[in-house]
Amino acid sequence: METKTRKLPERLCLGCNEMKPKNTLIRIVKSPDGEISLDLTGKKPGRGAYICGSTDCLKRLKKSGRLSKQFKSAIPDEVFTGLEAALDAK
Repeated sequence: METKTRKLPERLCLGCNEMKPKNTLIRIVKSPDGEISLDLTGKKPGRGAYICGSTDCLKRLKKSGRLSKQFKSAIPDEVFTGLEAALDAK
């Protein structure tokens, strides 16, 4: 009897626009009450957006404004500083 291999879920990185495994990406979430924050656990409720661990992707994300378009609201600076800290920790 063959064992089934689980398919890893993939998500789109908003910086480089490539599909990558979900567990390698950093999640940014907009909670139901409208607060935007980092979700390092991947368990917070709300609408999520993903970015890979590349500083180039972070620069593109800031420059393009895709994150604010995704969430249809302005992104606080704390989110970008948190992303930079998360990328430095990796």
